[in-house]
Amino acid sequence: MVKRAITTYKKSFSGLSKEVWWLALITFVNRAGTMVLPFLSLYLTEDLNLSKPQVGWVMAAFGVGSLAGSWLGGKLTQSFGYYSVMFWSLLTTGFMFLGLQYVTTFTGFVIGIFLTMAVADTFRPAMFLSLKAYSKPENQTRSLTLIRLAINLGFSFGPFLGGIIISTLDYSGLFWVDGLTCISAILLMRVVLNPKKVKEQVVENKVVSENTATSVFKDYPYIIFLTVVFIMGFIFLQLFTTMPLYYNEVHNLTEVQIGLLMSVNGFFIFLLEMPLIHYIEEKLLNKMKIITWSLVLMALSYLVLNVSGWSGVLIVGMLFVTVGEMLAFPFTNNFAMNRAPSGKDGMYLAYYTMAFSWAHIFSAKTGMEIIDRFGFDANWYVMGGLGFVAVFLMVVLQKLLKKEREVKI
Repeated sequence: MVKRAITTYKKSFSGLSKEVWWLALITFVNRAGTMVLPFLSLYLTEDLNLSKPQVGWVMAAFGVGSLAGSWLGGKLTQSFGYYSVMFWSLLTTGFMFLGLQYVTTFTGFVIGIFLTMAVADTFRPAMFLSLKAYSKPENQTRSLTLIRLAINLGFSFGPFLGGIIISTLDYSGLFWVDGLTCISAILLMRVVLNPKKVKEQVVENKVVSENTATSVFKDYPYIIFLTVVFIMGFIFLQLFTTMPLYYNEVHNLTEVQIGLLMSVNGFFIFLLEMPLIHYIEEKLLNKMKIITWSLVLMALSYLVLNVSGWSGVLIVGMLFVTVGEMLAFPFTNNFAMNRAPSGKDGMYLAYYTMAFSWAHIFSAKTGMEIIDRFGFDANWYVMGGLGFVAVFLMVVLQKLLKKEREVKI
């Protein structure tokens, strides 16, 4: 039984190109250092003495910067290629994170986080597009899953290490590690990934979409899809903004305990996501229905927090959101990649990442305001309700896609 499980696990990783494996390693090195983000709301309230509404404005600036960076990344990727965008984005972001620790005022931090994210998120459309070049069409979802596995392995390690750094040193250590790992990751990329080889593979591996829309804004099913992605990002991002405050203020968890609990998310994704995606693709299960059920789980992960004051419910909520994340993110990204008409890959992926950026803008600010005025319980009810709104939109989207296929036949 154990041998069969190991064989299945190995099989789920087979057939991926060496470039995708290198990109996964680079992503792991980078994400292992991204330990500032889970503790950012605590840092702002405890070290900079900002109020919850002010923290909400900082997080909104984070989102506006992410939005600008995602749009700019799509434009730059189409003009200069993803390799150059990825390189300069990570290198510059590393130095900006190092400088961010010296910003101590509310206004300064709002500006600083906006500029940092505007540079950092030019990386995302470029990285997503690189998967179309580095992997065969039939391996794109698994290649993306491997990258997500690297992200979550790094994220599993990062918060735990971050909690230790805070307890032994202080928050400034997080900025140093974050900045230096960005620089280390991009130096590794420079050594192991060949941009010329990538350019040769772009034509060879290109997937041609049947979508004939001349613009994202005329592709109505894609607009509904982007709305779903926005809501999904909106509720999911509470995990990194309001949730650490909830753990600390309501359940009295320390930074180390918060880091360990959030590491559960990364650990289970590392252990289960790749075999799960491999199984779904082998069985040819309906991916849109899977996304729909993932949203149900995400909604329940917040609603369950109001069921009991027992701290064990935090683990139950974390497991729900983790399984939802495993099912949602690879297939939404795959849909965005394959929906793009020929020549519009960069902008379709840019709008996909921009949907998350819009979520960044409104998620934390909304959550912080609700908590400040009505308490944590009200916030979890709102997030759960929004999750079921996204479920309804997914049902509508599936009907539109079915009609679209019937017209083509």
